[in-house]
Amino acid sequence: MKLPRRQFLHLAAGAAALPTVSRFAFAQTYPSRPVRLIVPFAPAGGSDITARLMGQWLSERLAQPFIIENRPGAGSNIATEAVVRAAADGYTLLYVTTANAINATLYDKLNFNFIRDIAPVATISRNTYVMLVHPSMPAKTVPEFIAYAKAHPRKINMAPASPALSWWRAGAHRFARRPGAGLLRHHCRID
Repeated sequence: MKLPRRQFLHLAAGAAALPTVSRFAFAQTYPSRPVRLIVPFAPAGGSDITARLMGQWLSERLAQPFIIENRPGAGSNIATEAVVRAAADGYTLLYVTTANAINATLYDKLNFNFIRDIAPVATISRNTYVMLVHPSMPAKTVPEFIAYAKAHPRKINMAPASPALSWWRAGAHRFARRPGAGLLRHHCRID
């Protein structure tokens, strides 16, 4: 492979400058001031508890406070928009949940593009969703459940503890809204 002279000189100049650049980068330590970690849900929930434990762990290791800020509402869109509008300097972080991915399909007009405007940093946890039915239910698979629901309209009840729960928003809500699904949707309050 023959390298043109101009390209070789650019590479050589870049290689010569690299040790200088790395020293400047090394001198900048992160974080040099408190970091805000915005949680898109109310305090005391699973996301909040996980974020607080992670914030404490990061504070101890990085010697800077990680401030947990709860911004509930609009299925996590309020918190997401707050982070998108913050300076892109790494000092305002978003605790991302499944709801963030689901919102892109549920809402036609958001003031942000989640894929374009948010950069992933680390994975903290993963979730798996499972559909369960009572053992007396004759349906044992999802297609059987759909067929049963259609054959017995408005006889099957389903309800989340909160309409903001990601499993409800991910599929159950859409499934229940399908024409002919035959499901009754209920919202329950847990006191």
